[in-house]
Amino acid sequence: MKNHKVIGAVSAAALAVGLIGTAVAPAAAATGPETTYLVLAPQGKSTDKAAARVAAAGGTVVAAYDQIGVLVARSTSTAFAGAVAGAGVESVASTAGLGTTLIDDDVVEAVDTAAVAAAGDPTAEPLWSAQWDMAQIDVAAAHAVTTGDASVVVGVLDSGIDANHPDLATQVAKDQSASCLGGVVDTSQAAWSPTNSSHGTHVAGTIAAAINGVGIAGVAPGVKVASVKVVNDDGFIFPEAAVCAYLWAADHGMPITNNSYFIDPWEFNCVNDERQRPVWQAVQRALRYSSAQGTLTVASAGNSNVDLQHKFTDSSSPNDGSAPVEDRTINGACRDLPAEAPGVVTVSAVGPTEQKSYYSSYGQGVVDVTAPGGDTRFRTGGVSSTITDAVLSTIPGGGYGYSQGTSMAGPHAAGVAALALSAHPGMKPGQLASFLERTATPIACPEGVYEPRPGYPATCTGGERNGFYGAGNVNAFNAVQ
Repeated sequence: MKNHKVIGAVSAAALAVGLIGTAVAPAAAATGPETTYLVLAPQGKSTDKAAARVAAAGGTVVAAYDQIGVLVARSTSTAFAGAVAGAGVESVASTAGLGTTLIDDDVVEAVDTAAVAAAGDPTAEPLWSAQWDMAQIDVAAAHAVTTGDASVVVGVLDSGIDANHPDLATQVAKDQSASCLGGVVDTSQAAWSPTNSSHGTHVAGTIAAAINGVGIAGVAPGVKVASVKVVNDDGFIFPEAAVCAYLWAADHGMPITNNSYFIDPWEFNCVNDERQRPVWQAVQRALRYSSAQGTLTVASAGNSNVDLQHKFTDSSSPNDGSAPVEDRTINGACRDLPAEAPGVVTVSAVGPTEQKSYYSSYGQGVVDVTAPGGDTRFRTGGVSSTITDAVLSTIPGGGYGYSQGTSMAGPHAAGVAALALSAHPGMKPGQLASFLERTATPIACPEGVYEPRPGYPATCTGGERNGFYGAGNVNAFNAVQ
């Protein structure tokens, strides 16, 4: 494994040895740019001692997540990490360089709504005819039973939701929305609204776009969505934002969250790596707490066409420009977070023919279910793109656009989970996850090496439950029976 940058280098000035009869003060620690740190108290212990050590080391606590024993601290001292270690602190790590971008989606293209609507069914939503994804998972039949309960709020941990969009204006739970950028909660609408990314608004539309005679319909248009912003203006997600978001959603009545990203610039976070271990520990604590509070975490599997069960090399990290991208050897201690964390429903992607999307990561024992994510290349064998085979949803500014990725598959699964919980209230996260799998439509493995687009080979293993599709494609109608 390649070496990582030292976390908060210890001050080069050692304590001076006092001359006889003369007191010599320790040299002041060098200063540098303000840096954010995760400081973890021992599991189950108070953060009081850790907070005191932060102050003594020249830092400031900007957020205290006492529920899980995690502090978010900032300091300009280059010796902070070394100085804060000690009694009351289990581990500490700088999060500088640990921001990662959203899971890359292959296409994002605005649609001419007038052209699409002209071919639509005038008795339904104008763009319904373009929503092949909803037909695939029997959404119309499910809506005849229920469109969802407004008491069910799905947290969209993403880049923000445009609450002024005509298909979302009635759908956003503003009182449960917040920004978690920097690991600090800000409930102002300006803070949790999107700035330069359509991602969160697209995800929200798939889950809950209203049936109102405008645009599209979501999987569960009767439920609400809450914007929990974790993506900054540069498109990065830092660990402290994710931890903040898990706890905010859990403590503010969200039984389901959708998570279309991975944490850390390394696609795989290695618990045996000194730099990455505190991130793993903090995320694990946050997810365990979230589940205990009644929140089911739904996460996208990723767009690297990687077998998550058998991963030996990471060839795409770091992705934030903090160091050159190069191959590194990884092992079972390295996991894609949050997709490979215990208790998380991990979702792969399929295209219009219910075949694995060429880009979708997979893995037996990792993928729980699959869902429509789009595949613009299957018709041409990878030669060219057919944009209408991506997923159509809402984008900021009142428009609609096509996008594809496991980012688009995740919200279909989250929407079906919301319908299931509406029809069968009271299910705990583990029960809801199991129900989502039991009501999915099984899809068999393709034979041999699967390579729908040249350069993207994959091999499926397993039987009715397998590495490509898990228990199968989520099914909205089955989930409300």
